[in-house]
Amino acid sequence: MIKGSNNMNEIARELNGLNTIKMIENTLNVDRTMAIYIVYKLRKLGFVKTKYQSNKKRVYHISLKNAFGGISYIDIINKYSPLKLMVGEVHKIHDREPSIEETLVYSIGMKSVRYIISSLILFRKVRNRCALYEYAKKKNIVRDVAALYDISRLVIPKVRRMPKRFRTLATPKKSDKFRYIINNLDSNDFKEIENKWKVYIPLNYSDLTAYRGGFN
Repeated sequence: MIKGSNNMNEIARELNGLNTIKMIENTLNVDRTMAIYIVYKLRKLGFVKTKYQSNKKRVYHISLKNAFGGISYIDIINKYSPLKLMVGEVHKIHDREPSIEETLVYSIGMKSVRYIISSLILFRKVRNRCALYEYAKKKNIVRDVAALYDISRLVIPKVRRMPKRFRTLATPKKSDKFRYIINNLDSNDFKEIENKWKVYIPLNYSDLTAYRGGFN
């Protein structure tokens, strides 16, 4: 049934995306033993990346693209964050490795609570604050980044203080209006930071329980 690399390529195409062993059984109409063997064969060809859901359940990201290497923003976030991201389609970057600063701005720009929570740890890894500002400016989210920078310092140890120049450039003018990071979401717990940056923060302390555990 599965002898030969061509057959495995076809199976990888059929299983493209996130799968559990049970999903593979159902998709290919095979038993559990054969499903595990298929994952083993696909992994040897480089088609499988193993991921874990928040409940520690193992899932397999299967794609022909996995064999060509590359790195994604999600890979970088998951390397450091205690709250892992799992997505069906992962865009791989092959010609370079994105910086922490670029990855952080990308994640905030996704306008997803889970992305934002997962990426807060990256503030501790930022080394080039000028680059962080420039990336944020291009996406028009400088105040968003500044506000979340302050949140990160409340819940994550060893986050360096925001440089004075960054803080000055990010400070809202009197004429600036409040803005949402994620439409219609604001905080019950971080009102002082919201008022400081004129940014509605889509998080509360209860959303940040993942940071009560260990850090990479």
